[in-house]
Amino acid sequence: MRKEGGREQMTAGGGASASATLPSASSACIVGSVRDLLSCHFLCINVQQAWLSALTDNRPSSRHSWSCQLTTVMMASAPEPSQLKVLLDRDGYLNPYVPEIKRRYRVFRENLERLESLPGGLEETTLSYKKYGVHVLPDNSIHCLEWCPGVDGLALVGDFNNWDANANTYERLDHGQWSLVIPPVNGQTAIHEGSVFKIVVKKHGQNHFKLSPWAQYVEKAKTNIYEMVFHHPKEYQWKHGRVNPTDSLRIYEAHVGISSPEGKVNTYRNFADDVVPYIKDQGYNVIQLMAIMEHAYYGSFGYQVTSFFAPSSRFGKPEDLKYLIDKAHSEGITVLLDVVLSHASKNVEDGLNQWNLTDAGYFHGNGRGFHPQWDSRLFDYTNIETQRFLLSNLRYWQEEYRFDGFRFDGVTSMLYHSHGLGDSFCSYDDYFGLNADSDSIVFLALSNYLIKKYYPGSVSIAEEFSGMPALCRPIEEGGQGFDFRLAMSLPDMWIKILKHQQDEDWKLEEIVHTLENRRYQEKNVAYAESHDQALVGDKSLAFWLMDKEMYDFMAINTPYTPIIERGIALHNIIRLLTYGLGGEAWLNFIGNEFGHPEWLDFPREGNNQSYHYARRQFNLYKNENLRYKFMGLWDKAMNKLEQEYHFLSRGPIPIGTSDVPKPIRTSDDPRSETDPNFG
Repeated sequence: MRKEGGREQMTAGGGASASATLPSASSACIVGSVRDLLSCHFLCINVQQAWLSALTDNRPSSRHSWSCQLTTVMMASAPEPSQLKVLLDRDGYLNPYVPEIKRRYRVFRENLERLESLPGGLEETTLSYKKYGVHVLPDNSIHCLEWCPGVDGLALVGDFNNWDANANTYERLDHGQWSLVIPPVNGQTAIHEGSVFKIVVKKHGQNHFKLSPWAQYVEKAKTNIYEMVFHHPKEYQWKHGRVNPTDSLRIYEAHVGISSPEGKVNTYRNFADDVVPYIKDQGYNVIQLMAIMEHAYYGSFGYQVTSFFAPSSRFGKPEDLKYLIDKAHSEGITVLLDVVLSHASKNVEDGLNQWNLTDAGYFHGNGRGFHPQWDSRLFDYTNIETQRFLLSNLRYWQEEYRFDGFRFDGVTSMLYHSHGLGDSFCSYDDYFGLNADSDSIVFLALSNYLIKKYYPGSVSIAEEFSGMPALCRPIEEGGQGFDFRLAMSLPDMWIKILKHQQDEDWKLEEIVHTLENRRYQEKNVAYAESHDQALVGDKSLAFWLMDKEMYDFMAINTPYTPIIERGIALHNIIRLLTYGLGGEAWLNFIGNEFGHPEWLDFPREGNNQSYHYARRQFNLYKNENLRYKFMGLWDKAMNKLEQEYHFLSRGPIPIGTSDVPKPIRTSDDPRSETDPNFG
């Protein structure tokens, strides 16, 4: 996700504020609970009556009474987290918010029971990707199934029927479902390999050409609009089993397209053959792949998804991605998918937006369905068909491509109606009050429940900076079930220091405090920089440290200038400090391990569609005559050290301020004489 200063770019809007007539934290918590329950239709009539009674009586005693009454009604006979006491023993500050924690868990259970009540239960519902969309049956007939409520009709059109919207029309089923079967022709599929096709959505006498939300392979047409392409290869024969993650995750964040030194879009197979062995040799045991879900705009870095079930065709065919993952598994490397379920592209012709010719469908149909900063659509996580779609998406990537887990993008934006913009998060009320988005919180718990149910060793990481309590604790404790959250404050800290402080002004006690400041027994992924810091408009750590001198003085036969010497030294020590103190897992973005210069900039009109800055120059590291090798070998040594001693999995190291050395007083520094606090 593109961010500013390490934070997700967001703007204010939609966030409710606590009522001035309800001053207590517990009361505000209950009010938020009631409102969310009403909107989700989970509230019983007794709770509604208590709410209405409270509205007509503003006396403090009455407010306390209705709070107690609501708590009693809501919690009576409701399922509770079986290990809630474990959570409360870890964090006593959560005790005033127990009613809200229980309520969230209860709504989670109700959603889970609703999914189980569907035909086939959770098992079949989350395998819906095998039925929805366009599929070839064993007899070579083609079966099509879609959910598209409120329209007059659907038709499948393409090269195979001369784009005739009346030739192959869907049959209307119940609950907005539409079905079509196209029989085989001479024993073969009626649609041939490589043939282009689309769905016509009919309403009010108008035909609208769309892509199936469930499309599993799409390609970019000459018009720059993506279209479905019929692709029915033989089943991929996996050669290697899944890899269960170890306790110590050393994560290599990678983008397939930029992984070549050449000015081009790299491929899945080239990445598998050239980059995966390099990652293994460098000492990483996890690859986190970004920009896999199809996205019409390359420059979005994969975060404006248009086809959720289609691996990006820029890099090759679906079987090529499977080859990449198989290759990684052969090296004992875990593979995570950077999954984007927090929002969707607003594209209409080749995206989910206005699929049924309304603003609703899979999204909120009102203002809540639009993200004002990202210019994208927001899902309605209470809609059963949205749950089917998104939960099936997670299962699809696990089942069909054997991903070992996920990095969930934009979680902070999901957790709050304000999307986290302008929120200070200085009180527990911020996490359990009116601004918290219960629908999203429950959906995240459902997601983690699902991926752990079918693949217990799966890893889930949240891109989240607010510090939501229990986000990375088990669902049975009342948490949302993530394994890790990204330590997003750490790159912020380093960039701020490099931009605004002289070396001698670094306050080591503040650095150590920031590195170790995280929720007790909630694991963090430490990193000094990621793709966010590399994008155009920002600079990598190496470029902040050495800037233009990297162009002239990185060759060994050139002068070892003070800027280059300092830059390499600080680049190494910044990474070591962050690695050692910042979390229980480590992440490096492709190329940063050897101090890749400059920034990332995808081809666009503003740079004449150039790939010059959309590549990774591994040749700089491999060249023995360049100083990049000193940073790359340092990175390799850090991974080897962790591999030998497993310090990531041993938890935080308690360090007091007395352990932090003070700056050395020097006689030639004028502050040694005038500043009593110096030295």
